[in-house]
Amino acid sequence: MQFTRRRLAAISAALLGLLALPALAQDSYPQRPVKLIVPFAPGGSTDIVARLVADRMQATLGQPVVVDNRTGGGMIGSEAVARAEADGYTVGIGTASTLTVNPILLKANRVDPLKDLAPITMLATVPTVFMVHPSFTGRSFEQVVAEVRAKPDFYNIGSAGTGSISHLLIEAMNTDLRFKLRHVPYRGMGPALTAALSGETEVSIDQYPSSAAHIKSGKLLPFAVGAPKRLEALPSVPTLKELGQPDLNELSMTWFGLVAPAKTPPAIQKKLHDAAVAALRDPALAARLKELGADAAAGSAEAFRAKIESGLARNRRIVQAAGINPE
Repeated sequence: MQFTRRRLAAISAALLGLLALPALAQDSYPQRPVKLIVPFAPGGSTDIVARLVADRMQATLGQPVVVDNRTGGGMIGSEAVARAEADGYTVGIGTASTLTVNPILLKANRVDPLKDLAPITMLATVPTVFMVHPSFTGRSFEQVVAEVRAKPDFYNIGSAGTGSISHLLIEAMNTDLRFKLRHVPYRGMGPALTAALSGETEVSIDQYPSSAAHIKSGKLLPFAVGAPKRLEALPSVPTLKELGQPDLNELSMTWFGLVAPAKTPPAIQKKLHDAAVAALRDPALAARLKELGADAAAGSAEAFRAKIESGLARNRRIVQAAGINPE
């Protein structure tokens, strides 16, 4: 079969057109709604932040960003993102627990956050508040530390369960502050907060948004916060960094970020990054985050990856020092 010059030219043009299709698809992205997987149930702080950001990303992307909640301890949602087609139409929320705790403590975890996911940008940080029940003797950080040191393994503190990030935080407190609080695992932070309010646990930790009302009413008394700076709502309560505990301060700050399947094209990753950063710069969104006790934390993908890497390394050290076995 002989090919004429015209036929050869036509075939060459067709092949070049096929090769150009992926680039054209990236240039025109997105052409349909983007799914944002939140690896927790609706209503929690992760879900609230995700919905706020998703609503405003639409303005830049020109397409809706639709939140899809996947329950299951963070693992199911994270795996759904990691195994999704890497075309930019499925992205997810990664958290301190799903990206730096689950890979270490949960045997069932099948996602390597550094290999299976592409970090796009940090979104927000949420402070943690350290509190005591009114029946507890001490009020200040120094008084609490002195009292617990004087009575090792006497006072109780609750977590969301064995292997949770709150469990890691308790173990780190015991190590860094050189005392011994008795760890009581509950089935989630809701029951742990109930125990704190009743005095069943004398010392407690929680994200500030969910404890704010109880602090305001005097049912729980804060003695420190894990945050970049003092909270406007609690100006007299020092950060752990101020108190000489920078590592504990860093560990106690909950954070959320935007992630995508690892092989998502760089051009699409950049569009997602730019849309998320633009959303976080919206004054109304920043104000709403402030109301929730959170802070916008947009940054580069490289900085987000570095945060994940440092978090994994730190948490492995804590787990090893505490002798915690993966479950």
